[in-house]
Amino acid sequence: MNILLKNATIVTQNADRDIIEGDILIQENRIQSLGPNLPNPGVEELDLTGFTVIPGLIQTHVHLCQTLFRNLADDLELLDWLSRHIWPMEMAHTEASLRVSAQLGLFEILRSGVTSILDMGNGRHMDVVFEEMVRSGIRGFSGKVMMDYGDQPYKETTREALESTESLIKRWHGAGNGRIHYALAPRFVLSCSEALWEGINDLAHRYTLLIHSHASENRKEVALVKQQTGWDNVEFFIRKGLASPKLCLAHCVWVSEQELEYLREYRINVLHCPSANLKLGSGFAPIPRMLHKGINVSLGSDGAPCNNNLDIFIDMRLASLIHKPRFGVTSITAQDVFDMVTINGARTLGLSDHLGSIEPGKLADLTVLDLNKVQVVPADNIYSQIVYSAQTQNVVHVIVDGNWVVKDGLPLAYNKDEIVDRAWNECSALLKRIS
Repeated sequence: MNILLKNATIVTQNADRDIIEGDILIQENRIQSLGPNLPNPGVEELDLTGFTVIPGLIQTHVHLCQTLFRNLADDLELLDWLSRHIWPMEMAHTEASLRVSAQLGLFEILRSGVTSILDMGNGRHMDVVFEEMVRSGIRGFSGKVMMDYGDQPYKETTREALESTESLIKRWHGAGNGRIHYALAPRFVLSCSEALWEGINDLAHRYTLLIHSHASENRKEVALVKQQTGWDNVEFFIRKGLASPKLCLAHCVWVSEQELEYLREYRINVLHCPSANLKLGSGFAPIPRMLHKGINVSLGSDGAPCNNNLDIFIDMRLASLIHKPRFGVTSITAQDVFDMVTINGARTLGLSDHLGSIEPGKLADLTVLDLNKVQVVPADNIYSQIVYSAQTQNVVHVIVDGNWVVKDGLPLAYNKDEIVDRAWNECSALLKRIS
């Protein structure tokens, strides 16, 4: 798409955090130039007077396969929540139920101004998730969840897990004109055998992939990891040769002082999920201390059954508030949180040269906000407006890879009413299969 966006307030998120009034010229899928009164080289124009353009928001921990389970697994702690409800429901997915789960999640995520996600996939029918990411227009990372060990319903052998994963990598890594990426998805330490971790390490190096896992979310989980391996979670990844900037660990709630140093030293990415951590009673990670140490922290909503929303604005606001009583009111700012969903998120995905800020040469992943609505005015700090006050209803348009994916508040790839009808039907059928 070639278009000139005119007369907007532009929150660049560049190194100087410039906020400018002006125009953005998009040619093909990249930002060509920005500034006041840009000349039109003969392309379509859109007047955005009164609107704000921000870098496309980045969610770094979601479970699209779980969106269909929203409101079905409430008021349980992590390990019971997984074993009683989540794992059985994930295994009960058909292609049809997984498809509508992904559609439902992608509709909500795009509607909330998110342009990139790091998703942890399902154990079966993963082609469906990738097909829907391509169709939706989002920039997405995902991978089949890998579990070959322990008392859980994913009864897959190590060989099956690795072979099916490599087959998916070959089909989907780089799909959608480069928008779609494969991320290896071992669920967590307790669910993966020694042989599987070795195979994951091999695949990560051969295909240069992210490793997306969970760690130190729950006290019982931490104790079981120590009992099973002799190490704490973060140390386990180091001992297995998996610790690097390619490692993305969701939660990291219960980490020791030594583990904080390991996260910093090995430049491991932390994926903060405040809503899910509170709802499951897990606690919340020492995010201000991590930021102070220079650990890269980004933000995710996790899954719909432990949130129960995928609205990044809810998690931005919550991340900005929950740490203040413990660490002090100045320990985390609106700017810090906005960084988490822009430049920090891009860094997590290994795409900081291409995403996370509005600068010439970067990919045209942009979100247009209307910050003149009742619940966000007045204000003298735009970061406060976005993080403390804005909501999904403030999202007007979304562009990914130079293409419209949301216009006037509606995702273009899907019909909302059709998705809702199918979601009710597929959820009923899934619950019958389980019973």
